Amino acid sequence: MSLKKATVLIVIILLIDQISKIYIKTHFKLQDSVEVFSWFQIYFIENDGMAWGTKISDFVSFISERSAKIFLTVFRIVAIFGIGYWLFDATKKKASKILILAVALIFAGALGNIIDSVFYGVLFEDSFNQVATFLPEAGGYDSLLHGKVVDMLYFPLFEVDLPEWFPIGGGKRFNFFEPVFNIADMAISTGFIMLIIFNRKAFPKK
Repeated sequence: MSLKKATVLIVIILLIDQISKIYIKTHFKLQDSVEVFSWFQIYFIENDGMAWGTKISDFVSFISERSAKIFLTVFRIVAIFGIGYWLFDATKKKASKILILAVALIFAGALGNIIDSVFYGVLFEDSFNQVATFLPEAGGYDSLLHGKVVDMLYFPLFEVDLPEWFPIGGGKRFNFFEPVFNIADMAISTGFIMLIIFNRKAFPKK
């Protein structure tokens, strides 16, 4: 797989990801939902930049939310350069198609969420109790590097009451699949899954 083809794939994923996010942001209020099927909903939430609808506060408690947000965003910007170099090097050395495809997916997904984290706070109004406008006259809901990632894909496939004796979450109602995510998250996850499943093809031994 050539660098040109990988770049085309990245651009296509970015366009789909950003168009879907901008549409949701400018047509839905926070936590608005539309049931497409009984097992699939468009459900608008925002997060601070973690994948699959998780929050920074779920993992970091010793520093403030805003400091953690800046750290995460800067870390991801640095990481995207590393992933980009990996992709360039893999195509230059004519590595396996599986490896190039997987890295391209990871790069596209990471870049898609970075765009939200870096710019959305400046470009959009807050979505709480209102439908946000793009480039509001009064300015965005936050400063550069403090944007929130837009998630909207929700697959509540089934719910089940866990028995009391169950070691994790016993006696509680379990919802599968609970995380809300976006196209960028899907691209990242698909890339990582490909590297795990097709590890020998991605990294063939000479």
